[in-house]
Formats: sequence, structure tokens, C-alpha cells
Amino acid sequence: MSRLRPMETPSAASLVPENRAKRLILVHFMGAKAAKPRGFILWSENSIARAVTQRKHQIMDMFDEMHGHDGAVRRPYKTFDGWLSQEDAGRLRAKQREAEDLFRLTGITFNVYGRSEAEERLIPFDIIPRIIDGREWQRLERGIEQRVRAINAFLHDIYHRQEILRAGRVPREMIANNEAFLPQMIGVMPPGGIYTHITGIDLVRTGPDEFFVLEDNARTPSGVSYMLENRETMLRMFPELFSKTRVRPVSDYPRNLRRSLAASAPEGCDGTPTVAVLTPGIFNSAYYEHAFLADKMGVELVEGHDLRVVEGRVAMRTTRGYRPIDVLYRRVDDDFLDPLNFNPESALGVPGIMDVYRAGGITIANAPGTGISDDKAIYSYMPEIVEFYTGERPILQNVPTWRCSEKESLDYVLANLSDLVVKEVHGSGGYGMLIGPAASKKELKEFERKLRARPSNYIAQPTLSLSTVPVFTKAGLAPRHVDLRPFVLMSKDGIQVTPGGLTRVAMKKGSLVVNSSQGGGTKDTWVLED
Repeated sequence: MSRLRPMETPSAASLVPENRAKRLILVHFMGAKAAKPRGFILWSENSIARAVTQRKHQIMDMFDEMHGHDGAVRRPYKTFDGWLSQEDAGRLRAKQREAEDLFRLTGITFNVYGRSEAEERLIPFDIIPRIIDGREWQRLERGIEQRVRAINAFLHDIYHRQEILRAGRVPREMIANNEAFLPQMIGVMPPGGIYTHITGIDLVRTGPDEFFVLEDNARTPSGVSYMLENRETMLRMFPELFSKTRVRPVSDYPRNLRRSLAASAPEGCDGTPTVAVLTPGIFNSAYYEHAFLADKMGVELVEGHDLRVVEGRVAMRTTRGYRPIDVLYRRVDDDFLDPLNFNPESALGVPGIMDVYRAGGITIANAPGTGISDDKAIYSYMPEIVEFYTGERPILQNVPTWRCSEKESLDYVLANLSDLVVKEVHGSGGYGMLIGPAASKKELKEFERKLRARPSNYIAQPTLSLSTVPVFTKAGLAPRHVDLRPFVLMSKDGIQVTPGGLTRVAMKKGSLVVNSSQGGGTKDTWVLED
């Protein structure tokens, strides 16, 4: 019987370059008052050598979630490792192929844009689970809940009294000049005061106890269908594993989602709320997920042409005429939601839906205007936002961020472009970003021109040594970088954080990009029972 080869050692030096010796080094100082650039402390020349040595150590000591720093199997993986050591490599290869066939049969695909035409792909799935200890998860859950509560309070504030702007904690121009800020939402109170009904918080890990929030997704967060299908696939292929390991379930997410949406219905709703999912249609990259969630919740999947305003209510077409909707889970961006209020050329939305919404006749989840909290420049203020609205220090830290709209930060970013990750403030899916250490000289030059032309469109962050989790390859187990997107439901009844979430994995050796649109894959994420 063929056994798996030991996991290969990650080549960290190829992922994060050594800092140039004669540059000033900006070193992240955890928990300190932020100086400019925010979240960093500037070290003097005589500290450079020590900082470079420390950075080299961090590079060569990247954290593997299964084997830790010393190669010993960590506690959350011990039961799994015992099972894995007894498995035949040939059987696992067959199971990997079976998983791919299941995904293909089920139709778990996504569309890739940016080429001459959209390309439909099968999302890669890896059979080695990511395992999180119950005690680790408790801290993450508290931090996620704190952050989501603060984001919702921030959205309510900026569309009403704007106390955080009056206090000078967030510059007024960051809101007034932001394309994601919707003046149409000023003074509008969503049903129950909830803006962020569904949120995805992207987390990365750099050590045993070091987690950072990479991004907040409060507009139309996607990926939850992959989380559910990943678990279903693992349960089908390896039922014996779940009898050996107490893993918290995720299968109740669609039921919890429907309950949470129903609990957010307008006050005037009589009886059981009518919920529907609004999709742009079959050509949208996440259409599979839209249809999947509508089916699992037992609600209608509708497009804009299925809806109209009837007697002051948004109603959907049925075989018995038009039926009013109480809650619309929309997967259409703000600009396309209502051609009478936003983009007049949109054929994806519903003419007049914003008028009904402002009058309290329907709940739109997530609320229009939540996209401003997705903004990566606003993200850089999240520590202040959390503290302002909760009165607490953030449990989960931000990745230090340079706002290129500020001259001092822009100068630093341009001087250190080859060492940094640069992102568009409204970008998503891995598009429009630069990973300096992996970029060619030509790409760096092109991106420099973009930065100089539109500096306010970009932020920059250091290249982190992301944690790794094993993936199953033809040669055996190999470490690959991962992130994690937990999904959070919010209603007037409270906040629910789904245990685990979607682990995205960079399938290519040496890659830090986990987005499916850029070749990344997914894993099942296990949160162990205490």
C-alpha cells in the first residue's frame, strides 16, 4: 500500500522578498497608537540590520497550521493525522477525482471575466480540510461579532448624524468623495436598523495566535454555497472522519439565513414574510450561488423583469398574478438596483424600488449604500471605527495600510512598490491588484503610472507571510497559502457567525492569491467542538 510522502518544506524566501538593506523599514507595532503611515512605527538607520534579521527569521519561519513551526502535528489535526497516516495514497487520489466529478455533476462553477468573453470554470476543491480549534474559534467569533456590529453602527451614523465625522475620527472627505456613498440613503432607516444582514469578513493568519482582517465584505458577499458544498462533499466521501472528529455543522446556514431575513421584514408585514432572491441572471459569475441559496431556503429566485411596483409594494410575477415581497435578498449592485434612482440604463433592477424602500414597504438585504464599508480606504480606519462605536479596542487587528491618496504614503509606496501589495479601493476578486514581489519590472512600471494618475484609487499593504495548510498533490502533501471568509448573519434578533466559513487556497506553489478568479481553490473548514 502506497503511503503519502511527507509534506514538503515551504520555500518562504520565494514568496516574500528580503527588505533592501539601505531602506528605512516600517515595522508593524501591534497595539500602538498609529503614526503616519497609520499602524506603523518608523525605525532609525541603526535599527535596520536588526529589523532585516528579524524579517528573515519571520520569512523562514512561516506558520503551517497542521505542523506548526517545529514540524510537530498541532493538536487540532492530531485525530485527522492519525487517520491520514493509515490511508492509501491511491485511494485518496481516487477520492480527489471523485470530488471533482461531484462538483462537475452538481454544476459548481463560476464565470471568469476580463478576457474577450466570459469563461466558465470548475472551482478547484482540495480534500484535505482546514481545522480550527474550538478555543481559537471562540476568540475569532468574538472579534467578528464586534467588527460587524461596529460596521452596522458606522453605516447608520454616516447616513444620519455623522458623529464619527464630527469627532474627526474619519475625515469627512473620505465619505463625501466616495463613490460608494449613496446620498439617496441619507435619513433612511432600514427596517430594524439593520444594514448588514449578510457579511463576509476575510481573515488571514500569520502565527499560532495572530489573525488579521484582510477585507470586509458588506455589499454582496459571495462564496457561502462553496462552503456548504465543500462540507456536503466531504461528508459523502469520508463519513468515517466525521465519526472520529466532532466538527461543528454548517448545513443549517440556509435555514438560519431565511430566519434572519424574515426577522428583518418591515414592521407592516402581516403573517409569514415573503422572501425572494434577486439575481442579475445566468451570466453573472455567482449565478450558481444565487440559485443554490434560493433553492435551499425554499424561496423564489427572481430577476428584475419579474418584479414591479404595484400599489406601493414591490411584487413578483406568479401564475396567479403579482405577489408582494417583504424581503429581497439582492445580489445586484447598488448602481443597477433602480434605474429611476441610479443608473438609468440598468435592466437588472426594479424601477421605483428605492421609493418603496424609503417608505418602509420592503427590506433590501443588504441595504443600499453598504458598499462604502467595503472600501479599502475606509478599511484603514476600522480600528478607530470599532473603538468609536463599541468603546472597546478591536479584538481582531487590521493589516497595516497606506492610503495612496496621502502624499507621504504615496511617496513611500512608490519607493517600495516591489515589496508591497497594492489594491484598488473598490476592487474585488483579485482584479486590479499588484503583488510587488511577484511582479515583473514592466508590471511595476505600469502600476507606477496608474498610481501617479489616480492615487486615491489605491491602498497598499505589506506582503504578509500567510499561514499554510496542506493540499493533496500528485507528489503528496504540500503547503499552500490560505485565507478564511466566515459568514455572518445579522437581524434585530442578534448576530450569528457560521462556524468556519469558506477557506480559499492558493493552489499554485508560491502564490499568495487565493481568489477563484485567479486560479485559487477551496477547502472544507472544520471548527472543532470544545
